[in-house]
Amino acid sequence: MNLVERAKNIILAPAKEWDVIKGENLTIADMFMKYAVILAAIPAVAGFIGYVVIGMSYGFGTFRVPVGTALVWAILSYVLSLAGIFLLAFVIDALAPTFGCTKNMVAAVKIAVFSYTPVWVAGILGIIPALSVLMLIASIYSLYLLYLGMQKIKEPAKEKLMPYFIVSLVAMIVIYWLVGFLVSRIAFGSMTGLAGGLGGF
Repeated sequence: MNLVERAKNIILAPAKEWDVIKGENLTIADMFMKYAVILAAIPAVAGFIGYVVIGMSYGFGTFRVPVGTALVWAILSYVLSLAGIFLLAFVIDALAPTFGCTKNMVAAVKIAVFSYTPVWVAGILGIIPALSVLMLIASIYSLYLLYLGMQKIKEPAKEKLMPYFIVSLVAMIVIYWLVGFLVSRIAFGSMTGLAGGLGGF
């Protein structure tokens, strides 16, 4: 698995790439160690640089996060984002029988890991904090990849695909909120306004 090619293809030609992914004999360790742990570092590192070096402008000046605080945030964001992806895969797999699909954790990890690619790649925008809002577009596209991945990899019946996706989406939102909350509370404490813009996976 070539990381650059995989990231490019899943973003630019997702339907075709999901077919390729489905046929690949990947292990969970392969997907995390050779793909997720590398891409997940992009938003963490970019965010650290952006908030420490570039800072955030509020009209009356620029605020920069202290290095120690930003480092704690970056490490927590990185580690918990990976944990969140694994938890999402676990939920997707646990729900599979409910929607007529076969349980297969490797397949679920494929869906969770590769569908999150656009968010990790767009994480480079964190270098310029003001552009971080554009990551919303990447997040929406990741939802499309999640939907397509579930369709291609888990193959639920047509009438069960949307309910399966919606329930998984709700789980994803809850996990995202929990990760963001933990990162915010641990790294920033009472700085909830700032933390809200930094947390999440």
